[in-house]
Amino acid sequence: MDAKLKNNLATITFWVGAGLVMLILGTLLGYIFYHGLKSIDWQFITAPPETVRAGGGIGPQIFNSFYILFLTMMISIPIGLLAGIYLAEYAGRSQLAEGVRIAIETLTSLPSIVVGLFGLLVFVNATGWGYSIMSGALALTVFNLPFLVRVSEESIRGVSRELVEGSLALGATHWETIWRIIVPCAFPSLITGIIITSGRVFGEAAALLYTAGMSSPPLDFSNWNIFSPTSPLNPFRPAETLAVHIWKVNSEGLIPDLRRVADGSAAILVLVVLSFNFGARWLGRLIQKRLTAV
Repeated sequence: MDAKLKNNLATITFWVGAGLVMLILGTLLGYIFYHGLKSIDWQFITAPPETVRAGGGIGPQIFNSFYILFLTMMISIPIGLLAGIYLAEYAGRSQLAEGVRIAIETLTSLPSIVVGLFGLLVFVNATGWGYSIMSGALALTVFNLPFLVRVSEESIRGVSRELVEGSLALGATHWETIWRIIVPCAFPSLITGIIITSGRVFGEAAALLYTAGMSSPPLDFSNWNIFSPTSPLNPFRPAETLAVHIWKVNSEGLIPDLRRVADGSAAILVLVVLSFNFGARWLGRLIQKRLTAV
């Protein structure tokens, strides 16, 4: 077999592999959107769910999903960024740094259901908060933090060392170089990584079953007192997210239009996750263009 034939066979193999991935993804998305999009309207997106009657919506579940995502990212972004800077700029290849990296890789491979059980023991029972948004946000922080640390470290390492050395040569301190050179240059990659991990957090269900709960109290969206049990902003109330709602409807649902609610909820969940991914690419290119003028 000559080199040209080998090259052609390898090229065909790569195309077949990529085609299979696209076929599987396209079939999955096509199935979800075909069954789900026809169930979506304004009433479905904004109305509260029904437990027995037909015609319910998923308004509180959508709000809860974004609220838990917001709290999770507010906690995990600063920690992940600081840890990533430490590993990339200060830790080097010391035993401590290697230990931290092994711990991060171990946490990355943890099943989300294990993180949920950990959250149940620590954030739900030990703190006395019970099933709450804060418990869910902290569990998702544990789940999300290893990815953010790796994204931050790789983004910082991707900054040109000539720029860093040039800044140090001009008399800037290490901290000034990090703040004024490294972080701004790594900003597009950091934003892209953060948005992609946000989509991953938004679709998570297993960890929230044991921490945020599988029900939501009646919410009064005109009540902005965060200590009120009916306030949507109260972080210590139970909150059923969209992903948990899909699981609950399919496993325990009693409503007559169960299939409509499940299909519509799945379509909205996938649309939001896709928007996170496409938004990350668009925003990353936009920021890169603004910073480099290319």
